[in-house]
Amino acid sequence: MTSLDRVLQVIAGGVPDRVPVALHNFLMAARLAGHSLTDGLRDGDLLAEAQLLAWRRFGHDMLLVESGTTAMAEALGCGVGYSTHAAPRVVAPVITCWADLDRLVLPDPERCPPLARVLYAVRRLRAELGDQVFIMGRADQAPLALAACLRGYESLLMDLVDPASARPLAQLLDHCLAATERYALALRAAGAHGTCIGELGPDVVSPALYRQWAWPRLRAFFGHRRAEGYAAGLHQCGRTTAVLPEMVATGAAFLELDPRTELAAAKAAAATTTVLGMVDPAQVLALGTPTEVAAASRQALATMGPGGGFVLGPGCALVAETPPENVQALIDTAHRHGRYGNDGMLSDR
Repeated sequence: MTSLDRVLQVIAGGVPDRVPVALHNFLMAARLAGHSLTDGLRDGDLLAEAQLLAWRRFGHDMLLVESGTTAMAEALGCGVGYSTHAAPRVVAPVITCWADLDRLVLPDPERCPPLARVLYAVRRLRAELGDQVFIMGRADQAPLALAACLRGYESLLMDLVDPASARPLAQLLDHCLAATERYALALRAAGAHGTCIGELGPDVVSPALYRQWAWPRLRAFFGHRRAEGYAAGLHQCGRTTAVLPEMVATGAAFLELDPRTELAAAKAAAATTTVLGMVDPAQVLALGTPTEVAAASRQALATMGPGGGFVLGPGCALVAETPPENVQALIDTAHRHGRYGNDGMLSDR
């Protein structure tokens, strides 16, 4: 079974030969390749080279290709700061008042550098790897998370509860949805086997506000991707248990969850969708030992693996300084303890 076969079978609800492994490693891969983050995240060739080097070293089943969570925000006009040690961040929102909405345009992903370099990396990876491995071109932020970048988090949180902001906020979110959909389709045309978007969760907005503002647009995004036969996932950081039913009901092909979501709740969600995660990228993969990584990986496999519906990996992006031996421990644990028997249970051989 190829890595691509393995991932596609899990997403389709089947049970492959073993649990697939994904690495959310764009920062770590750049550091592993010897690139500075300020250069490595702003060059399509360097993005691709870093992913190729990491794949050749670790042999994971899914490549998560991105340059951070600010690419679309930068494409839409936000000021973005690049760092030598962390992911890019928005330093200057573009919608400081609602009149600024009139200046927003839908960026052409092929002509806008923050998006075009990721498209270039996806094309190069697909050309070099073909259908050996699942290439996920991440379509950056979901509508509410993108709006927070464009508006500023403090302003957006006020907008969510201000009746006077309801109409322009809806307009902004619809624009964000259209931009994200356009980028997702460009990634598919570039050769990505699937995509993923990241949305704000209950650690930032209440479940009620999530249901009111985020969920309808997520439902539209994933409904369109399903109609196209294009595997698309939903990432949410933090404790997502309170909105897991809504996340599943978006129609996302998989949910990318971090370990602050209870494993049992995540496994229940996996009855109807695939879960990707849920090893702690900070306390375990970045700061732990290989033995601790193996133990956390085995726990995730034991809870999430039986019957399929699981892709093992970090629950969010690996930091640049993640020790390679810790990533290797995750890979080795999946290969040793993530194999399926004929009954769909883990054989642990």
